[in-house]
Amino acid sequence: MQDPVAPFSAASRRRTDWETYLTSSSAGNARFYDRCGPYSLTEVAAAAGGIATGEERTLTGIAPLQIAGASEVSFLTSTKYAAALESTKAGAVIVNRELSALVPRSAAVIETETAYESWARVAALFHPAVPVNPGVHPTAYIAPGAVVDPSSEVGAFANIESDALVGPRCRIGPHANIGANVVIGEDCRIGAHVSISHALLGKRVTLHPGVRVGQEGFSFARTKDGFLTIPQLGRVLIEDDVEIGANSTIDRGSVQDTVIGAGSRLDNLVQIGHNVRLGRCCVIVAQVGISGSTVLEDFVQLGGQAATAGHLHIGKGAQIGAQAGVIADVPAGAILLGSPAQSRYHFFRQIALLKRMTSKGK
Repeated sequence: MQDPVAPFSAASRRRTDWETYLTSSSAGNARFYDRCGPYSLTEVAAAAGGIATGEERTLTGIAPLQIAGASEVSFLTSTKYAAALESTKAGAVIVNRELSALVPRSAAVIETETAYESWARVAALFHPAVPVNPGVHPTAYIAPGAVVDPSSEVGAFANIESDALVGPRCRIGPHANIGANVVIGEDCRIGAHVSISHALLGKRVTLHPGVRVGQEGFSFARTKDGFLTIPQLGRVLIEDDVEIGANSTIDRGSVQDTVIGAGSRLDNLVQIGHNVRLGRCCVIVAQVGISGSTVLEDFVQLGGQAATAGHLHIGKGAQIGAQAGVIADVPAGAILLGSPAQSRYHFFRQIALLKRMTSKGK
């Protein structure tokens, strides 16, 4: 059997040797992630929006509590991980103010009101988004009439069809297909093998690899001879700051538009049917299916593998648990579980009753 290390020359083992890459568990492995810095404690605290206490020191990166070293930043949001905090070797720890007393003396404290948000900002300080490399790869095709801003990047074998518009500072990944007349706003990131048709994208939209936007919805009429496909004449509107996970699909509208509201986050493998309208900052977890013409108001959350029937209205801030089956309208703020979906109080009462019934006679 061939030695798996043999094909890799010393030159290809950037910054360290192969064995180190295999055994390293640190966040932001140098083979895959560029790192900025180092930064002073004061600079890191400023990025976190927090207040630092402890001796000034130099910090070179981030890591979990369990493996962080003396020059790395970690974080804690819950006493559940107090044991890991006790033994941490981290040089600085970001915590909510009420937890600051738990940080060992060896580490500087960065106090903040929102430790997890601060951690995200510090992680981005050390590992900012990869900048766009402006230009069009020689194998890419840009049709006559299409316009790509010169500050954007177009990857290998990408295809941009006629009259499409790609705004400033975008990245179009390899093998992506941008359909005719599609509009992509500034600072968007379109991953490898994404296809987009009949769609308008706002600013700072991210589509991860394999996303499909704008294909025909599942719409047909039954006839005595079989099924008759209904033309799909709507669009997909994706508002600003939306992120859509790998291999998710967003059908275009039939006669209305499918809308994904600003700031929403869709996980991998999500299916959005035609005419669906998501409000602002909705969270849709993996393998969720939302049937056609359903409306979600702002801040709705759907857990993994949940599904909705069509033509429903789900109120603002509602939370639908994993694998729930929603077959009726949901009021604002409701928390539903089970299939068919029902109030969490009813759901847990039924579970408790079933447990009592099945435990009798044992």
